[in-house]
Amino acid sequence: MTITGRVFDIQRFSIHDGPGIRTTVFYKGCPLRCLWCHNPEGISRGFHLSFFPDRCIGCGFCFTTCPNEAHQMVDGRHVIERDRCEVCGACTVECYSGALELVGRDTAVEAVLAEVMRDEPFYETSHGGMTLSGGEPMLQIGFTEALLKAAHENGLHCCIETCGYAPLAHYERILPYVDLFLYDIKETDRERHIAYTGVPPDLIFSNLRALHDWGAEISLRLPIIPGYNDRPDHFRAVAALARSHPRLRSVEIMPYHPLGTGKVERMGLSRDGREQSDPPSKETVSCWIDEFETFGVCLANER
Repeated sequence: MTITGRVFDIQRFSIHDGPGIRTTVFYKGCPLRCLWCHNPEGISRGFHLSFFPDRCIGCGFCFTTCPNEAHQMVDGRHVIERDRCEVCGACTVECYSGALELVGRDTAVEAVLAEVMRDEPFYETSHGGMTLSGGEPMLQIGFTEALLKAAHENGLHCCIETCGYAPLAHYERILPYVDLFLYDIKETDRERHIAYTGVPPDLIFSNLRALHDWGAEISLRLPIIPGYNDRPDHFRAVAALARSHPRLRSVEIMPYHPLGTGKVERMGLSRDGREQSDPPSKETVSCWIDEFETFGVCLANER
């Protein structure tokens, strides 16, 4: 029986999603609604229509093809009436300039693995492999388990980036096939966690404890967003969390970048209370690293 899953990208030559050179598979669907999300196209399980106006060459194909006339000319500009668009993808079929793209596809385990295995020589020389990210891979547990198992059987080093918000039984299912968990901690204050992500952190912390006690390899990843969680009390709480999990492989901060802002515009997504932050300077990041060190945490980040 063919097992399929829904992804929005398979990115080759990734160097920030685990050790070595990796291929990262980005899933559709996430249980969190982080206000600073840099992959907003991964939040919903549904498809999205991405539109790059600057690429449009005015060929007119989308205007004649769209069944709902969602493509309109307004004051000489090509715009998409999103309330009319059913995201059928018809307009993307012959958009040779790449102005229109359908984001999201259903694909089989075998097809994903074949694409991942194309770079097997690079994994061998760099000690890399495959990383599952998103979105949240744990929302598609059957597909995730099958893909990890197949990759492991082919000798690949397997990482999974997870927000930790999934049933513990799901993590137990994939434990034999995961070499490294990249475990995100967004916020340590409970009320702020709910406000920033839409969910409480209790399950995330309890799953971290269980994985740690099972002996899993875990790297804590800490997105730090100016104006949200760049606070001494959060840093101090993360340090206490790290000390209470002494077998952690590493702790790493992930400084905010505004990549998600442009994606929200291109796909006509709701801003959902998002407020754009300014990317931190190198000096600011260095100060964060110093602050963590004063709390007894040596980060894996390079200055």
